[in-house]
Amino acid sequence: MNKARAIRTVSQRQARLLFALDATASREATWSTARRLHRALYEAAADTAGLAIQLCYYRGFNEFSASNWLTTGDELRAHMDAVSCLGGPTQIGRLLHHYLDAGTSATPVRALVFIGDAVEEPSDTLMQLAGQCRLKRQPVFAFQEGRDPHATAVLSELARVSGGAHATFDEQSAEFLRVLLGAVARYASGGRKALTQSNTEGDKLLLAQLPD
Repeated sequence: MNKARAIRTVSQRQARLLFALDATASREATWSTARRLHRALYEAAADTAGLAIQLCYYRGFNEFSASNWLTTGDELRAHMDAVSCLGGPTQIGRLLHHYLDAGTSATPVRALVFIGDAVEEPSDTLMQLAGQCRLKRQPVFAFQEGRDPHATAVLSELARVSGGAHATFDEQSAEFLRVLLGAVARYASGGRKALTQSNTEGDKLLLAQLPD
């Protein structure tokens, strides 16, 4: 009983990060390639000791899924590989609401990593939610597949307003994004201080985008 209680206590004290995917039909054509990138990014976060991750995704008509808090690489990969695409609208607003409600004062969620390629919702609504994220010190790190100009404009502004960062990616940029996501994971675990102390290239790039 004491061992079980100790395990629960450690789990509750772990830094927490949301890892969210747009799994709508617009990404289906590149999903097999994107899945490899997802796993590379996910594993970069999973390699950070003391970090619990929840996988979220939206697809189809009003389908939104959030896993339990995961702490091992095998759990993370199994949940990741089970996700497939299904046509439907983006649900970034719903994701942000979930992000704002997912933590407590005792177990705050430190960051949201979002991977998507499109934005189909009113930008003013998303910016209001991003402002709430900023007030709660919950930044959004938006990784955009492709270079749709509308998505770039909205996601970069959403990241800025929330206090996070934005980057675009394709198959050629997997290693760069792996490094950058590793920095996001360190930020979720230890804040700006962790980035400053590690002084890696990815941490420097992330620090350059974060607000003072």
